[in-house]
Amino acid sequence: MNIKISIKIESDNGTLQVSKDVAQFERGQLTLANLGLTLEESKQILQGIQQEIVSSQVSQYMEQQTPCPDCGLPRKCKGKHKLVYRSVFGKLELTSPRLFHCSCQTHQQKSISPLALLLTERQSPEYLYLQTKFASLVSYGLSVQLLNEVLPLDGTLNASSVRYKLHQMGQRLDDELDEEQYIYVEGCPMEWEELPRPDLPLNVGIDGAYIHAYRPKNSEQQKSFEVIVGKSIPEQGASKSFGFVQTYDTKSKRRLFELLKSQGMQMNQQVTFFSDGGDTVRDLQMFLNPQAEYLLDWFHVTMRITLLSHYIKGVKHYDPDQATSMAERLKSLKWYFWHGNVFRALQKIESIEWDAEDLEIDYPKLSKMRKAITEFRIYIQNNGGYIPNYGERYRCGERISTGFVESAVNQVIAKRMEKKQQMRWTPKGAHLLIQVRTKVLNQEWKNIVHQWYSNSDEDAEIPMAA
Repeated sequence: MNIKISIKIESDNGTLQVSKDVAQFERGQLTLANLGLTLEESKQILQGIQQEIVSSQVSQYMEQQTPCPDCGLPRKCKGKHKLVYRSVFGKLELTSPRLFHCSCQTHQQKSISPLALLLTERQSPEYLYLQTKFASLVSYGLSVQLLNEVLPLDGTLNASSVRYKLHQMGQRLDDELDEEQYIYVEGCPMEWEELPRPDLPLNVGIDGAYIHAYRPKNSEQQKSFEVIVGKSIPEQGASKSFGFVQTYDTKSKRRLFELLKSQGMQMNQQVTFFSDGGDTVRDLQMFLNPQAEYLLDWFHVTMRITLLSHYIKGVKHYDPDQATSMAERLKSLKWYFWHGNVFRALQKIESIEWDAEDLEIDYPKLSKMRKAITEFRIYIQNNGGYIPNYGERYRCGERISTGFVESAVNQVIAKRMEKKQQMRWTPKGAHLLIQVRTKVLNQEWKNIVHQWYSNSDEDAEIPMAA
């Protein structure tokens, strides 16, 4: 069986402009391996079809650009040069004529290259979308291997160019954010009452994680830096994640505010913020909404109590009576927190702290235990105003913990930057990657790229590869 794939291109009036074979291959007796097209054959077909389509499009465009737009007389050609354009179906070398300006008008330059002015980007939007999408999900090297495997790119793509493009797109996202403000509450209570009835409350969880920092050899730079990750969950609709490197980002509060606005947040709508109690997170969530409620995550409270209980278990081997007394007070401490009694809880912490200072034993982790108890007391003093009656909220079916944001940290950071990954990151590189990755995870990246590169005012999306 001899198979030929041909393409025919007609003008608007029906005249045949191109009729050409783009691929040819043979098939013998039917087997499991030769049923249908192979991947390499499909690459060849697509590359051949695209070459003919692009040649016709460029020829038609240059025919339209040859007449002077003012007087209609044909403009003379000064010369031709090659223009390289990359798409999902390979590299294209386009002939770009340079035309003299017509003498009917004065111009600053003597000539113009219409095709070069039209193609301001030398890569197609869909090609950029695929590179940045996969690079945000897996490593740059694996992204290159994947795209070279399934697309007819002829090995022209490399990890460095993918990383550069992703950083470029991430920076564009950052640049589109408005300037940072300290307070984002707008209007007054009278205006808020006139707003439409709000949706059910938004639940926003914010947490931090650390990733390995890139350190030149013999450098004294820090081994890691903090990334803030959050997730906003409406009662109805899709949840959205965000993230940033807190030592690099200068618009962190604006970033969170715009995310909440994209979920329909109004000034008369309740928003509940859950956090781990860190200084950065406390400042981030303030003054975004007048109806906001700020709560300390129950998980982070119990996590610190559990750590202290492990230390006290070690004390039992040296002073069983004192360890039993401290363990009982630690148990009642958790009960006070559960019922929101911060005053009594602080009293219990201070009594445990005094007992730890009075211990005179050879427990090797005694200094670490004392330090942990003191840090816990300071932590509660700083966040006491954000500790609610957890038991009452739990009985009413309300959230008391940020389990949902722990999954967001794992999704945004751990799977791409931590765990078994051996990569090292600069704050800038990590921050820009996170911006693109969160847009991909939020199912927004395709629409954003379409809006950037679409020349049409229509609302319909341009079909793009998934």
